[in-house]
Amino acid sequence: MTQAFATETALCGPWRHPRQMLAEQTYDGHASLHDDAKAAELGFSGAPIEGPTHFSQFDPLLYRLWGPDWFARGCISAHFQTMCVEGDQVRAFVALPDPAAGDIPLVRIWAEKQDGSQVLTGSASLGPDHPETELDARRARLKPHGPLVVLQDLKTGPLPGVEPAVMAADQHMGDLYPFSLAAKLKLITEPSPLYTADGAAGGPFDRAIIPFEMVSVLSYYGSKGADIPVRKPSIGLFADLEIRMVDGPLLVGRPYEIAREIVALSDSRRTESYWLRTTIRDPGNGPVRAVTLLNSAVLKDSYPDYQAELEAMGGA
Repeated sequence: MTQAFATETALCGPWRHPRQMLAEQTYDGHASLHDDAKAAELGFSGAPIEGPTHFSQFDPLLYRLWGPDWFARGCISAHFQTMCVEGDQVRAFVALPDPAAGDIPLVRIWAEKQDGSQVLTGSASLGPDHPETELDARRARLKPHGPLVVLQDLKTGPLPGVEPAVMAADQHMGDLYPFSLAAKLKLITEPSPLYTADGAAGGPFDRAIIPFEMVSVLSYYGSKGADIPVRKPSIGLFADLEIRMVDGPLLVGRPYEIAREIVALSDSRRTESYWLRTTIRDPGNGPVRAVTLLNSAVLKDSYPDYQAELEAMGGA
């Protein structure tokens, strides 16, 4: 049958005002990029809103496409392009599936500010057999990196140890995430009864589930124990993030185990990056429930001795 139009059509969410919740974040004993003064010191217009916050705006659209399966087997894979600060308005888009693609469960996603600048671009897909995601494609295009200064002690491979992790409703999630799930739910752009015990009862999962945007918080919980030897003092930001449900959703108050692996190292003009894969599974080497992939980009300018050490290594 001839397709009448080749025009891409999309679901579009409403304008939202994402909130900044990391102003009190401490990062190896000092303020992070989410502090206004530190952001200004590094040349940014303001303290950015944490990237995963924007993931919530896609959930109603992807739930419309795939129903509860989105929370059980969905994957959101995004490259962050433009930072948002408190007060910015953001809108999410999900391209409708291309009829010519048949049953391939993969769609293009993006979010933009009112001036048209793109906050993020990426893909969303449905498992168990995910097509190539945004970060699959980006990793495949990585070129060999130059001399690494801040990340010179890192190498690819599994990090030692397996760590316990849990996210209870009122649990403070540590220095990196100085708030609780309950506090997040008061400000989340897209509230849902699925995120609370009372609202979830009798629903598709019967227990409160952890929102997609909070899965990265769980995956970072206790990460100091992973002993990632990034040179200090330095400050990083999220450049790319993928959250993939394998046998989800993740449940509030349910204990999990976390294992981490550095799967790639890369660099750009302003940053050095390590790509960290985190596997979240049931305790005792139980079933894998979710996997995250984070490109953590460390700002070269945040490391005071960067230029001197680079020159000592023979770099420009």
